[in-house]
Amino acid sequence: MGLHKLDQNTGKHSVAKRWWLPAIVLIAAVALQLAGELGRDWLRFDREGIRSGELWRLITGHFVHLGWPHFALNAAGLALVWYLVGDVFDRNRWILISAISILAMDVGLWIFDPELIWYVGLSGLLHGILAAGLVERLRKPEKETIVLTLLLVGKLVWEQLSGPLPGSEGTAGGTVVVDSHLFGALGGAAAAFFLRNRVRPAAPI
Repeated sequence: MGLHKLDQNTGKHSVAKRWWLPAIVLIAAVALQLAGELGRDWLRFDREGIRSGELWRLITGHFVHLGWPHFALNAAGLALVWYLVGDVFDRNRWILISAISILAMDVGLWIFDPELIWYVGLSGLLHGILAAGLVERLRKPEKETIVLTLLLVGKLVWEQLSGPLPGSEGTAGGTVVVDSHLFGALGGAAAAFFLRNRVRPAAPI
């Protein structure tokens, strides 16, 4: 699993091409982070703002962060997740999976977490990407795929029953909205099943 298992003859250009999507996400997140607290307040998922018609928050809220430590944590998570499953789908399907994961989070948080006032961060999307990649990998499961799947499911169950993993809130610098992880993962898994049933397999990115 992961990009280390790509064809040994793959050139630097091809490897760079595989990483351009997460690179764009991180560049966008850095740009938004540079907007500071004012930008974060204007772009975060904010229930009152969305209710007032500020619909951009449904998208931008997933790309702004509490601070640089929170961003660094999510950036490292994105790099790890992409290393593990980034070669599973092509560019267009990853974009679709990301969109469905974000939609699942927005709908889930709005309907099933009505006490949530605002939210920021990439972590829900990371769970969606990982879940989608693992669902596809499970078509021909390897030992490490099964282990990672069990770890992901176990983490989601733990968070729903006991709250955030120990130390995660201190590292992120604020409250961890664990429901975003669950809804993101469910959206990613659903997207992967949809692509499996409706679209022929395609070459990786």
